[in-house]
Amino acid sequence: MKKNIKTLLLVSLAFMAACNNDDNNTPAEVPVVPGSAVFTKYVALGDSFAAGYSDNALFKKGQENSYPNILAQQFVAAGGGAFTQPLMNDNIGGLLLGGNVVAGTRLYFDGPTQTPVNVVGKPTTEVTAHLTGTFNNLGVPGAKSYHLLAAGYGNVAGVAAGLANPYYARFSSTATSTVLGDGVAQDPTFFSLFIGGNDVLGYATSGGTGKDQTGNPNPATYGASDITDPAVFANVYANLATALTAKGAKGVVANLPYITTLPHFTTVPYNPLTAKVIGKNNEAVGVATIKALNTQLYGPLKQALTAFNAGDRINLLSETGASPLLIKDESLTDLRVQLTAAFTPTLGAQNAAFYGAVFGQARQAKATDLVVLTTRPDIGTAPTAANSGIGIAPPAPLNAFGISYPLQDKHVLIPTEIAEIKKATDAYNVTIEAVAKEKGLAFVDTRATMTQLANGGIRFGNFVMSSSFATGGAFSLDGVHPSARGYGLIANIFIDAINAQYGSTLRHVDLGVYPIQYPATLP
Repeated sequence: MKKNIKTLLLVSLAFMAACNNDDNNTPAEVPVVPGSAVFTKYVALGDSFAAGYSDNALFKKGQENSYPNILAQQFVAAGGGAFTQPLMNDNIGGLLLGGNVVAGTRLYFDGPTQTPVNVVGKPTTEVTAHLTGTFNNLGVPGAKSYHLLAAGYGNVAGVAAGLANPYYARFSSTATSTVLGDGVAQDPTFFSLFIGGNDVLGYATSGGTGKDQTGNPNPATYGASDITDPAVFANVYANLATALTAKGAKGVVANLPYITTLPHFTTVPYNPLTAKVIGKNNEAVGVATIKALNTQLYGPLKQALTAFNAGDRINLLSETGASPLLIKDESLTDLRVQLTAAFTPTLGAQNAAFYGAVFGQARQAKATDLVVLTTRPDIGTAPTAANSGIGIAPPAPLNAFGISYPLQDKHVLIPTEIAEIKKATDAYNVTIEAVAKEKGLAFVDTRATMTQLANGGIRFGNFVMSSSFATGGAFSLDGVHPSARGYGLIANIFIDAINAQYGSTLRHVDLGVYPIQYPATLP
């Protein structure tokens, strides 16, 4: 209550000063004050979002437009100090390890091809060229919650084996340090903590090929694409908050949006197959091909599956409208044995067994499925022995992904996988909000903001930001990480939360000055 009264008093004084000035009818701005927060030493902990990762890479300009750096600039007016970042060497992005490229260059939108492509050039940032000094921005691309507590996560010697993070290895204080330890050692007076997205993101971007580790308390046994056990997350998060607030530091924490609402998962339609091009994001198959597929593949499959009470898995392709992709759904009962038996009289034992193996769990996609962005270039291409899922390259005409051959697990998130992601995210968010209340921290509801972006957008000035891929303005060309303008939006909602919790009067940044896309060439 005292904080609110103080803020109202400042507003009232500013208003009276404006009214008493006969020569100036413009209201005076509310003075910037820190309230009960102290911004002298600000440290940011998090993952790729905190680092400023954008367009599938980390690069200098992106780091300069990271939300922690934007926040630090706004903190200056309220007593904030210097803010240092472990800057990359260039604006093309990517990493070298011993001279070998281990992370590619950033994406830009190529006008002639109307697609995102990589900036031409070789990265110049070498992981083994260790940076010296102390860094306020401890955002580490790829970090999961428990990685912030992992000793040796910044050990250069462990990078090649996947035991350490190449980004953190560039600037960790020692080979055995932790991200949290490097933050606490600076005695921050204020911190931000935005972590947990990667605890489900790898599972989502892999199409659910990982494992839901709920119930497994040992992160050392997790794979890169696994979902972190919510109990592990809760324990880690509580330890992070306790350590960061141990000396009285104030801070701001953020919950997590539903990863599946990001443009990486909402851009490619489930039903892009058409007889001819009828709009964006179509795969024009051709009327003759559709007729042939219906006669030779979809019709016989429909007939056979109907006999096994699974006829709803397949319908004939439309000759006039849009048809869904053909996918593999590992949650379905595998009917390979039944299909093999059904097709043996007409196709022979060997070919029938092939059909059974390929289509035993096949179905057409539905609106409840999410096709990942990286699947788009695979649609219509020929499967290889490595990615077909059966160990051989299928023969024509059964050699077109999504059309005559099912897209595999990595290509699509099915409802059971989406439900696993949502359940874990909800559990993480319960922990984050509870810890924020317990520690008296500012709380940012990024899930609500993402919902706005995905449902009509957010208006500012004459602009509207949305989650639409490439054109919405909020996200970069990888469909996961924000654009510069998106990071500006994150900074503003963090500022709102800080002002509300601590009675500060930090000002928003003008989102219009931040670009939605970076050009091919940056100085």
